[in-house]
Amino acid sequence: MYLFSETTMKYVVMSALVAFLAAPVTAQEIVFGAGYTKYGNISASDAPVIELEYHHKPFHDTRHWDVSWGGVVSGTADEDYFLGVGLVGTYDFDSPWFAEVSVMPGLYSEGSILTDLGDALEFRSLLGVGYAFRNGSAVSLAIVHKSNASLGDVNPGVNTILLRYHKRF
Repeated sequence: MYLFSETTMKYVVMSALVAFLAAPVTAQEIVFGAGYTKYGNISASDAPVIELEYHHKPFHDTRHWDVSWGGVVSGTADEDYFLGVGLVGTYDFDSPWFAEVSVMPGLYSEGSILTDLGDALEFRSLLGVGYAFRNGSAVSLAIVHKSNASLGDVNPGVNTILLRYHKRF
């Protein structure tokens, strides 16, 4: 049994995508990621994934750490969708290199029973390292984990590796 119909979830994902793309004038950063998933359920087929993130202008800024609000929308080739919002932390190494962490709770809709993560509420955590270019863009490699933190009856989780492109404004 699915929380949302396929049509409803596609509408939600597309609406979020349009909202993210319409926001670059006030955005701190837009991030596009592409990668591959590895499900905790061994019967599930692993699938390609794409993600689009929006990182707002930092509300906390120190010499090395920036903290901001962010949002993410992601989808797999198997029609699994996630829409989340939360905190993004970026550590600047006083060089072109940076590290990023984020935690974003959100809604998850599985494309099949095999990719069911146990609950509609899932928590997405990210750890990445990247290289910033002088023109305001950057690339990063990130590992993402989604889990329901044992709120559901089952909690197989899913891990993703992403290659990401950042555009700062």
